[in-house]
Amino acid sequence: MHDKKLYGTATVGTKGQVVIPAEARESLDIQTGDRLYVVGSEKKQWVGFLKEDQLRAMVENLTDNIELYRAYLDKKDTNKG
Repeated sequence: MHDKKLYGTATVGTKGQVVIPAEARESLDIQTGDRLYVVGSEKKQWVGFLKEDQLRAMVENLTDNIELYRAYLDKKDTNKG
């Protein structure tokens, strides 16, 4: 949690485009052509980006944990009977 960094500012252009500061692109290994997913919260008024490989890893982790949880529930149900 202590690896957060403020990379500077970005201005939203007339077409809604945002330029990510060079230091952030270099530090986070964001390359030309990378697909970034836009995430945020309307209620809390924040926006952020996830690289496609980060999102894929999160989904894989989530689905792996779901399978572990299902296995745990199956084992628990088997032990009841």
